[in-house]
Amino acid sequence: MPLLFFYLFSTLAVVGAIALVAFRNPVTSAMWMVVSFIGLAALFILLNAYFVGIIQILVYAGAIMVLFLFIIMLLDVKFEERIKARTGFLAAGIVIPVLFMIQLTGVLQQTPDETSPPLALNDAAEHFAHRPAIQTALSNEESPTLPDVHLLGDILFSRHNFPLQVIGVLLLVATVGVVALSRKAAARPQPAPDNH
Repeated sequence: MPLLFFYLFSTLAVVGAIALVAFRNPVTSAMWMVVSFIGLAALFILLNAYFVGIIQILVYAGAIMVLFLFIIMLLDVKFEERIKARTGFLAAGIVIPVLFMIQLTGVLQQTPDETSPPLALNDAAEHFAHRPAIQTALSNEESPTLPDVHLLGDILFSRHNFPLQVIGVLLLVATVGVVALSRKAAARPQPAPDNH
């Protein structure tokens, strides 16, 4: 049954990503991006990363997509204008996915088909000896678990705190830039209608 769910949600994620690129209407593309995010969140949950799956829905499918839609509507983008296809771009669009598929096939053929080893909970308990909440979860004799919320928080805000803050600033700068661009576009004088 988990294998069936894996194929179902991975297909959902891939179809959503393809539809995101295929449609010309930006609002429709944004909705398909939400479908792709939902498929990815379900895959995280199948991997027992419940917190990451829930955050995928709350942050990406919720907050980030609302921000995207707000920016799309602020810029009043209706449809993507068709541009003449250039040979170099077309060749790169064909060659790069083919090279990626060749690399992916090579990696999958060399990866042994074995089940993952069990979690070394004792090693994890020693590594997080300074975290009482993690120690409590790991010392549960009936069902020892690795609390993914504590682990993710510990990694994000200790080892990767600076990149996390940089990403937040980049999102803020992108939002301010879109507002500035939309105001410049609205301030441009419209050409007078030709009465001849």
